[in-house]
Amino acid sequence: MSATSKRLEFFLRQTTTEGPAKDDAFAWYGLAMEYRALSRQDDALAVFEKLRSRSPGYVAMYLMCGQMLEQMGRLDDARSWFNSGIEAARRTGDGHALSELEAALAGLG
Repeated sequence: MSATSKRLEFFLRQTTTEGPAKDDAFAWYGLAMEYRALSRQDDALAVFEKLRSRSPGYVAMYLMCGQMLEQMGRLDDARSWFNSGIEAARRTGDGHALSELEAALAGLG
């Protein structure tokens, strides 16, 4: 089994309803990022959306999902994720993420 497959298996096991990390935002983020790394964008998007509904204050997801959507040519969706991330970053006081999200939004054109 490849290292990537082992990582995917780990995150899937951790985030299932039986897994110890079922409520851990970082585990869900890791699963989404692993799907993204495997070019499984639809799966990644589904996990990002689930993470957003569970943990809307987890700011890192907004940039990563927005960038993925931008690469997919889904600019309106990317814009929406960036804007939501900007709001979340302001709410949580995450200035670094705020600047990255604002730059990503400005770069959409």
